[in-house]
Amino acid sequence: MTFFSGFSLQGEESLFEAYQTSSDFCVSGFSLGAIEAFEYTLASKRRIDKLQLFSPAFFQDKEPTFKRVQALHFKKDKALYVQNFLKNIAYPSHFDMTRYYHDSNSEDLHKLLHYEWSKEKLEELRARSIMIEVYLGERDKIIDAQKAKEFFKEYATVTWIKNAGHILNFL
Repeated sequence: MTFFSGFSLQGEESLFEAYQTSSDFCVSGFSLGAIEAFEYTLASKRRIDKLQLFSPAFFQDKEPTFKRVQALHFKKDKALYVQNFLKNIAYPSHFDMTRYYHDSNSEDLHKLLHYEWSKEKLEELRARSIMIEVYLGERDKIIDAQKAKEFFKEYATVTWIKNAGHILNFL
């Protein structure tokens, strides 16, 4: 399986073992990594049967002001921004995400906040017989999971995890 990590993270794929398909023909990603997994799958000429998107970064419903404020906070105090981010992705659990921390930059944040999911591209993957699975946590503090669910439900099997946050963990 090919896995793409989330913003400011590395090695967190073990968090999703309960949902992952272990196959050479599966591609998956978490948050920003879901975007990268999606784009990788679109461009790939190799056989891919399944694309798994764990809490895909979905900010196309947010106003430009929200995105500018996020970028300003990151630029002003990156360490504090990342500390809050790691806490928010773990919510409602108290899971310590610092062990997965990996340095990030403003370009990564820009990609995360400004990516536009394309219905045409999702349809293209379906036309190639690639099964798309989206996993969302009901209590996600990073994205509006309900809006993401509404967007993806036409193109993917959406798994809605009650009481879970962005890392799909509720313990």
